[in-house]
Amino acid sequence: MADSLVNVIFDVVDLALDVSEVIDRTKQLSKPDTVEVPPDPKPLPAAAQRALAEAEQRERKRDQPDLAASGTD
Repeated sequence: MADSLVNVIFDVVDLALDVSEVIDRTKQLSKPDTVEVPPDPKPLPAAAQRALAEAEQRERKRDQPDLAASGTD
């Protein structure tokens, strides 16, 4: 008799855990998918834009001799 009572208790606990797991899965499925969107980039100040333009111009000038040299081979 004690064995059958222990089995019933284990079956009830097992059923309770199964129900709890189903509830957790249902909660997870009901959550909407969230997508994090980065904030809009702030425009650069005028001084930073000038510095960036100058750096790009220097880089273009530096790369031009490399292109000319590679074309003569």
